[in-house]
Amino acid sequence: MQDDPSNNQHANWLERLSKFLLPEPKNQAELAELLQAASQRQVIDIESLHMIEGVLKVSRMQARDIMVPRSQMIVVTLNQTLAEIIPIINDSGHSRFPIISDNRDEVVGILLAKDLLNYAFQVDTQQNFNIKEILRPAVFVPEAKRLNILLKEFRLNRNHMAVVVDEYGGIAGLVTIEDVLEEIVGNIEDEHDIAEEQLISQVADHQYLVDALTPIEEFNEFFNSTFSDSEFDTIGGLVMQSFGRLPTDDESITLDNFYFKVLKADNRRIHKLEVSVPYDVS
Repeated sequence: MQDDPSNNQHANWLERLSKFLLPEPKNQAELAELLQAASQRQVIDIESLHMIEGVLKVSRMQARDIMVPRSQMIVVTLNQTLAEIIPIINDSGHSRFPIISDNRDEVVGILLAKDLLNYAFQVDTQQNFNIKEILRPAVFVPEAKRLNILLKEFRLNRNHMAVVVDEYGGIAGLVTIEDVLEEIVGNIEDEHDIAEEQLISQVADHQYLVDALTPIEEFNEFFNSTFSDSEFDTIGGLVMQSFGRLPTDDESITLDNFYFKVLKADNRRIHKLEVSVPYDVS
């Protein structure tokens, strides 16, 4: 009786794979080396490698590492009217918003944009609107919460957002399930991201939010700067070159009197930058 060729091929594939996995890695660094070797030999593709590396990274990270800082949180106050809330939702493109009281450290609940649809067909929406009636409970997690545990809790409890608190109980920021997943699969673009065409926006005096994919030529035109685009096309590429490596969130660097702070980066590229300039841009 002849052997089934498909069985032999399967056995050969397992034998090749076992060569990469033996001896057993003693730590994540050795495991990462084995995965890199497997990718180079095309046992796994590059996208799978990035996702596995992302999973390993998430197991080491905490909520504080990826949270949106308190200063950048888009919130709704408990005493705002429907007419005041709608522009906030439209401008941000978000679907969930922390609701705060007069004290910014007191998050009293979460507002889902879809819950406002019930008021769309009412005659007197202002009179009938009561934000307290549609608040969802807020979930609070400590800054040191491990992301792999947080992701599991998001899935089990069907939550999409958690408010991050510091050791004193104050609000440190917020984190969403999308933030955690992006650490594994890379940046997730939604319809609002695609529609957003403004690469540079002012957030305060001398302070700007800049998409890392902004062409250097466009950056120079906006800020009257003179950065070279001979080696890199985007401002994110220029900043990464200046670091000499891929920086992580909240790292900063000064180039020609421009202060660049990394607001969002993953294991592939920089996504968002905060840029502070020493003069008014006009």
